Amino acid sequence: MITENQYFDGNVKSLGYNTNEGKSTIGIINPGEYEFGTADQEIMHIIEGELSALLPGETDWQLFKKGSHFEVQANASFKVKTEIQTAYLCQYR
Repeated sequence: MITENQYFDGNVKSLGYNTNEGKSTIGIINPGEYEFGTADQEIMHIIEGELSALLPGETDWQLFKKGSHFEVQANASFKVKTEIQTAYLCQYR
């Protein structure tokens, strides 16, 4: 089953699906700044473009470019911002 997700007035869109390893989403983030909450551990891979993330417990934004990834623990929140459309793969554990 494929699910469609939209957040922040359609500025973040993704398609969700399940694999043998668990749930994943693949999506696009439009330019802007957004805050997300997690229910599960998330591993976010940047497929194309780049974004900055303010991860839980951190005070400095970190830049993540194509080919990089970051992890966020369950039951946390984090912020992302980007100046260009950015594609990502998010794996939930």
